Amino acid sequence: MKRFSDRKIVLVTMKTRLEELIHRYNTVEQAQFYINSLGGDFDDYIIENQIYSSNLSLLISNLEVIGNLQVIERSFLPNFVFGKEDIVIALGRDGLVANTLKYLDGQPLLGVNPDPARWDGILLPIKVKECSRVVKDVILNHFKVKEATMAKVNLSDGQSLLAVNDFFIGQKTHISFRYQISHYNQSEFQSSSGIIISTGMGTTGWMKSILTGANNILKELTGKDYELYSKQDFSWGRNSLMYSVREPFASKSTGANIVFGEIKEDSPLIIRSETSENGVIFSDGIESDFLSFNAGMEARFELSDKKGRLVY
Repeated sequence: MKRFSDRKIVLVTMKTRLEELIHRYNTVEQAQFYINSLGGDFDDYIIENQIYSSNLSLLISNLEVIGNLQVIERSFLPNFVFGKEDIVIALGRDGLVANTLKYLDGQPLLGVNPDPARWDGILLPIKVKECSRVVKDVILNHFKVKEATMAKVNLSDGQSLLAVNDFFIGQKTHISFRYQISHYNQSEFQSSSGIIISTGMGTTGWMKSILTGANNILKELTGKDYELYSKQDFSWGRNSLMYSVREPFASKSTGANIVFGEIKEDSPLIIRSETSENGVIFSDGIESDFLSFNAGMEARFELSDKKGRLVY
């Protein structure tokens, strides 16, 4: 079979909700019993799976004649070695795009929406039927990309982690997290529900919820709409990160003054854990892939040198 190019195309897939349930409960029947017992609509799980599987098959058949295609499931991303010239495609929800970007080093990434009627797809600008044309454009170097600023954390024990959307720093459980926070030559001990650090791409998610909540509290108390979210610069490539402390508790030993701000190239955010156990740092909502962050450890949050490149 003669291909359009010898370039390698890596297609990253994800398990559907039905596949995850079958993996957990072994059979379709047991999965159906579980969903029905909770009053859920199992038919919706079947329809979602059928649409995803159908579009995956179509995408594979279209891509096989364009380049050297390799298909991997998202769980293999941490151990997969991407080539410098690889063209990468993520078929799934927005979270799959963010998760995939973390493991790339400048390779172009195409976010493909497998089910536009179901997913808004902020990071999924490409439809399945358009994908072949866009891949050919990438091979011919006739394409545009949006660059996305990424965040990184380095721990005092040598561990590190990247984030495409956001970091969470806090406790595994819902109890308070105790720590010392330092930014712009200011420092204080705090006790809170944790800290969120967002990139420009990530501010459409968790950070938007925080600002929306704060805005509506102020609106209720003052009668004024401050439009806190709309006044921020949330471009993906902006050269700063945004942080917010969740529910800081002021007491005789803890403060609540350093609660919101920007992390720029010359102003990293430094956090030293004062929590004896269960302190964690995880990125992009993946709680199972975390760094332990307990008493005595220091974390430095700053802009990453790596940039994500999303084709549109």
